[in-house]
Amino acid sequence: MQVIVLAGGFGTRLRPWTNHVAKPLLPMLDKTLLERVVEALPETLVDEVILAAGYKIDEMRAHFATVELPYKVTIVEEFEPLGTGGAIANCRNYLRDETFCVMNGDLLSSVPVQEMLDFHHSQGGLATISLWEVEDPTRFGVCDIHEDGRIYQFQEKPALEDAVSNMINAGCYILEPEVFDRMPDGAHSMERDVYTHIADEGLLNGFAFEGHFVDAGTPESWIEGVQVCLSGERWSSGDMYGTSWLGDGVIDGGESSFSAVGHGCTISSGAEVERCAVLNGAYIGGRAKMFECLVGEGATIGENAMLKGVIVDYGATVPAGHIQTGGTYPQ
Repeated sequence: MQVIVLAGGFGTRLRPWTNHVAKPLLPMLDKTLLERVVEALPETLVDEVILAAGYKIDEMRAHFATVELPYKVTIVEEFEPLGTGGAIANCRNYLRDETFCVMNGDLLSSVPVQEMLDFHHSQGGLATISLWEVEDPTRFGVCDIHEDGRIYQFQEKPALEDAVSNMINAGCYILEPEVFDRMPDGAHSMERDVYTHIADEGLLNGFAFEGHFVDAGTPESWIEGVQVCLSGERWSSGDMYGTSWLGDGVIDGGESSFSAVGHGCTISSGAEVERCAVLNGAYIGGRAKMFECLVGEGATIGENAMLKGVIVDYGATVPAGHIQTGGTYPQ
């Protein structure tokens, strides 16, 4: 099966990291975010990933030309923002005339795609959406699903008092090629302009799942995604030491917990690194204390620095004794 990964955004919420590297290529432990997204699919199920992207295209082409993956990667460029529906339609000429899958490019999920595909075929219809239960559905697409597995109403980011349920669109879709006949031309939203209409016709299904569901597009959720990878033992190099993954060649003279520390990093004596993502080649100075930080490749954290919830830029040098909560460094 072919899989479209929607990655058309600029990754603004993960800046300044994404000023240097396209979000799909950012490393989460020792694999790119794109690879983490596609991990939800069994290798035997997917033979081609179509990456719908609009930012740092040449960088992505160069990267995927040099790595070996169990599937072909085809990059389809967006020259202007197209919305979720427009981005899928932009890939139409690259798709075979058969059932295909779409996944949001930020998504780390335990959705059992093979089960979802089987459910989709048993139900019929044009589309099946993965569903996740939340307490507050107001930031998501909300689905009114009935016992027959059909979604009869689709609301995009409703007010709490108007929400028909707390089951939200969880970013994985199984689609039939006939869905293109229901798409308007140009930029449009799959949720507002397609799903709402086919739901009225009884052609939209919902597949609820449990496990984990992380939209890794923010610093906080990136750390959450790291925790998912740690608990699932999802790495192919480096190893787990205590509660942290340390890449190859890491010198750890301090204390790290629930963190991912990339290849060739140094954590100096007395330093404390908790719930952080530290990219390759970073240096953490003596007695520095870091909590829920994203530390860019090649960055240096001065001794006795205290950082909480900070995104440190690639190659940045945080002075000794610097104290900061939130934001980015440099600010």
